[in-house]
Amino acid sequence: MKNSEIKELSTKDIQERLEDQIMVLNKARLNHAVSPLENPNVLSGYKKTIARLNTELRRRELAEK
Repeated sequence: MKNSEIKELSTKDIQERLEDQIMVLNKARLNHAVSPLENPNVLSGYKKTIARLNTELRRRELAEK
């Protein structure tokens, strides 16, 4: 998910996507521990998406103040 796509979302949508991405990352980590993933780079992609979502939430929080 790109930053431009994230900026178009509402705050509530971003929070929901953040929760979903965290769940997906945890499941992928568990699956990777049991049997190696075909492409382990997807884990870093999930982490980057989570960081982008958190950054946008924080930016909006600071903009409200």
